[in-house]
Amino acid sequence: MKIFRLILLILHLGILFLVLCTLLNAYIPPKIFPWFNLLSLGFPILITLYIVLTVFWVLSWKKRAFVFMFVGLLFLNPVKRWVNYSSDIKKRSDLKVLSFNTRTGVYKRQEVADYLKSHKADVVLLQEDSGNGYEFEGYDKISTPVGLTILTRHKIISKKIIDPQVDGLGSPALQADIQINGIVYRFIDVYLEPFRFEKEMIKLDGNTDADEEKVKDIVKKLIPTFKKHQDQVTLIRQLVDDSPYPVILAGDFNSVPNSYEYYHLSEGLEDAFLTSGKGSATSFHDYKFPIRIDYVFSSKALHAVSYEVDRSVSLSDHYPVIAKFSIENK
Repeated sequence: MKIFRLILLILHLGILFLVLCTLLNAYIPPKIFPWFNLLSLGFPILITLYIVLTVFWVLSWKKRAFVFMFVGLLFLNPVKRWVNYSSDIKKRSDLKVLSFNTRTGVYKRQEVADYLKSHKADVVLLQEDSGNGYEFEGYDKISTPVGLTILTRHKIISKKIIDPQVDGLGSPALQADIQINGIVYRFIDVYLEPFRFEKEMIKLDGNTDADEEKVKDIVKKLIPTFKKHQDQVTLIRQLVDDSPYPVILAGDFNSVPNSYEYYHLSEGLEDAFLTSGKGSATSFHDYKFPIRIDYVFSSKALHAVSYEVDRSVSLSDHYPVIAKFSIENK
């Protein structure tokens, strides 16, 4: 039994080390060391194993349980970025924002259009909007050739397509400064470089050699994409930092919480899910694995009063994300 517990202790310490490494994404960019960003993809599994082993030590009446519980407090916010239970916020909603990667919208255009119109959001931010064909009465629209679209019921003051300045990449973001009830806000619609995985590429079939080759191919795709994201994050970050207006940054980041992209794009902004979300934030449902890659961040002048991942519709491989805000100091 002592040997078994020793093995579990070594395993627990190893998992703790790996989870701690994901926190380094806040400081170390992918171009210097991309493996920390790779670890962030496995955070749900790692933290689940950490919790299970901690419970085991508690049930075993071992003093080390208190050490692991205390250290585990470091991961409270990282866990809440995936699963959160906020109390109800009793404030009036002044602004409704809907973000949606409509990848399959090219096949379900009418259904997607009907869905978007039914929500009557103040601002709609779309990614992979193939054909840029959505036109709604009472809404102004701006879009990019690669599928980013912003629709709004309010006045667009200015717009800007972000030049990636990196060979082979599409525009990672679309900016619109929009006047709402006399106040101008900067909306940034984000679509970071996708990994372009097909299901067969990540499905392991039990053949050791074939599975090993698949894992190598996955890593070969992930690492260069992380490095491209670093360049795109720098461009988007500049839009946020230079904005004279409160900012809402939303879209498909193709990055999980606790990643380099999350830490650096959310810096100085509030994650609407952390403020007002309940349950799981998983927004990409094409794989049988919890993946949150769609976000809504905002300046502190805006306070999220509700956040919903709308799982009532399956119009894309992403679920729509809907956030409502109250406006401070109106």
